[in-house]
Amino acid sequence: MSTLHKLAIVVAGGPAPGINSVIGAATIRASLSGVEVLGIHDGFRWLCEADTTHVAPLTIAEISRIHFRGGSHIGISRTNPTKDPTHLKNVLESLARLDVGQLITIGGDDTCYTAQRLSEASRGALRVVHVPKTIDNDLDLPHDLYTFGYQTARHIGVEIVHNLMVDAKTTRRWYFVVAMGRKAGHLALGIGKAVGATLTLIPEEFRGASARLKTVVDTLAGAVIKRIAYGRHDGVAVMAEGLLELLPPEDIAGLAGVERDEHDNIRMAEINLGEIVKAQVVKRLAALGIKLTIVAKNIGYELRCADPIPLDMEYTRDLGYSAARCVIDGGTAALISIQNGRFKPIPFVDIIDPRTGRMRVRMVDIDSDRYKIARSYMIRLKRADFDDATELAKLAAAARLTPDDFREQFGGLVADERPQ
Repeated sequence: MSTLHKLAIVVAGGPAPGINSVIGAATIRASLSGVEVLGIHDGFRWLCEADTTHVAPLTIAEISRIHFRGGSHIGISRTNPTKDPTHLKNVLESLARLDVGQLITIGGDDTCYTAQRLSEASRGALRVVHVPKTIDNDLDLPHDLYTFGYQTARHIGVEIVHNLMVDAKTTRRWYFVVAMGRKAGHLALGIGKAVGATLTLIPEEFRGASARLKTVVDTLAGAVIKRIAYGRHDGVAVMAEGLLELLPPEDIAGLAGVERDEHDNIRMAEINLGEIVKAQVVKRLAALGIKLTIVAKNIGYELRCADPIPLDMEYTRDLGYSAARCVIDGGTAALISIQNGRFKPIPFVDIIDPRTGRMRVRMVDIDSDRYKIARSYMIRLKRADFDDATELAKLAAAARLTPDDFREQFGGLVADERPQ
């Protein structure tokens, strides 16, 4: 059998709603074209070791209804073949032994980079296309095009935070919610804006500069004080876990030695950002004579394997179909996208960052109206609060400070504020 007659599907990185829809649609499209489909179990884990026993045929009868379910029918892992040339070689040789000449990878920016390296290293012997998957929504897709899984994750996240908002108001407490987002704040902002959280903090607001823990703490403490000034002792703040990437090691004990994953990213779960920030905010407020109950809550694992909502279900079936059609028809070295209702492959070379040689990461555009609208509804200290003597006096009274002392302690938060 020609190597072009078998197609393999591999899922890598972290879970996201809609994986099974891609697998199912790609399998159906390929099978109807007379192409045999193989499911590679557990990402690249076994292929890196030249082990081809963790592979199974995928058939229409087996996968025709898996698009309703979350998780991954063929498993997943973060094993990175690009770290070791031997592993990359083993993957290519293993696929060749399996008579695979076409590969669909499903994953985020790291997996997209792996797909690009495999395509390049195979020198045309292996056709590779990549389907963008991540609840972080941070792959460099065209404007307003989401990575699959994001919308379902946001949907479930909004339901969780909504319940916390009701609890917060009922019990007169605050919740600090940390949402997944290794580098970008799309998910945190998407949840916070949709649900109407008190405020949302994302890495992008620091415009690429490092951030100090004190700034994060003062921002949250300032929001608490502003709510108190208006008679509310409750609130919900949503934070993107990617804030950790901006904090210097000296600000968080253990950050310097924290474990990293196969792609050299900080294992965010090893550092409990919510608890760290909570403790510091409680301390900051106590120094002002303000006692408050704050609960830290991480959400992420609850979102990753949720059953996809119809939007993601339809979107991922389109992506899976298009991925199979593309690679079977001779396409390769491309990311699969649906733009304006039409399939459009995006060459890997168009989304590589020339400075790093890796796939570009899409950040939240904080100069966009979408972000400015979100920011305008947040309860947080703003320059106008300091320019209005009456407002400043009200905030200072809530913090048990004089207006001058309040300005001295919190005025730095708005020094670089841009018009919204």
